[in-house]
Amino acid sequence: MKLNKIFKWGMVALILVSVILLIWGFSQGFGGNTVDVLLYWTYAMLGIALFSWVVIGLIVGAKNDPKSLVKIGIVILGVAALCFIAWILAKGDPAVGYTGVPVSAGTLKLTDSILNLIYIVGGAAILAIIVGEVRMSIASKK
Repeated sequence: MKLNKIFKWGMVALILVSVILLIWGFSQGFGGNTVDVLLYWTYAMLGIALFSWVVIGLIVGAKNDPKSLVKIGIVILGVAALCFIAWILAKGDPAVGYTGVPVSAGTLKLTDSILNLIYIVGGAAILAIIVGEVRMSIASKK
């Protein structure tokens, strides 16, 4: 029960900080440094989520079934490989027609990597839906 409360209040704190940063961004007009702060907060939230997923998965997996640690390791390696592929495919070119503040090459590469990752995962999700529906329709005919 205590762990549940920690997660609940941790989530509330992260949501409050996110809302405060969003309001700050709107009040500043999302110019210059504001976007960088919001991007860094997004990176921090993703890092916290990934860390929590891995650590909690390891702890729960080790308690319930020690053999599941191998499966978790394989999944983590698969996700890392997918991220690496998305990073390799990223060009890092500036946006066409963008006349705003120039962005560093590293930020462009990271942004393109995230977009590639979204495309890959989105395509895989659509493919999984289609394959699942076809399998269910075939199984229901038998």
